[in-house]
Amino acid sequence: MRKLILRAFNISLDGVSAEYGSDYFNWCMTGIDPRVTEGSSPHLGADESLLDPTGELYRGADALLMGRVSYQNMVTHFAPGGDQPDHPWTGIFNAARKVVFSRTLKTADWANTTIADGDLAELVDQLRRGGDGHIMVYGGLTLWQSLIRLDLIDVFYLSVLPYVAGEGRRMFDDIGRYGPLDLMSSTVLPNGSLDLEYRRRR
Repeated sequence: MRKLILRAFNISLDGVSAEYGSDYFNWCMTGIDPRVTEGSSPHLGADESLLDPTGELYRGADALLMGRVSYQNMVTHFAPGGDQPDHPWTGIFNAARKVVFSRTLKTADWANTTIADGDLAELVDQLRRGGDGHIMVYGGLTLWQSLIRLDLIDVFYLSVLPYVAGEGRRMFDDIGRYGPLDLMSSTVLPNGSLDLEYRRRR
């Protein structure tokens, strides 16, 4: 059965992943000292130490899962006509199989995109069956939390910023009882961010 891998960027040291009322995980790219986020965002000139391994994870995925907000954001950046035509991930995302979990999105014009609006656990189970490899969970926060509550995430790749937000939505709020994670790797980036890989202990 394929592993489900969650990749989350720009998490504050106190665990905040989005502003209240938002699902967008690049919330911290505005309004704070730019030295905190320099080189840490996949959309704003991230260094190769962050882009290369994550790009390989996306390239090797059987599918990319996301919610509506993340999908619409990706279209703005990476779909044909988007504002990031030269980004190293643009070709990867255009070629990838994309599955959008949404009950409000009615059409998806980006190539290789499917809208899924049924039972989340059943849909993910169907996607995971029938082969090896992995499936990437791109975002956003609401989808992440739903998958965590269902204990479907096998691997967490988390980029933690040297910044305390103080308030906002936290990834691991309101997920119920969970369990231990095993640290598989850790990398310190030039701006002081930590790139962490945790595996769910089964």
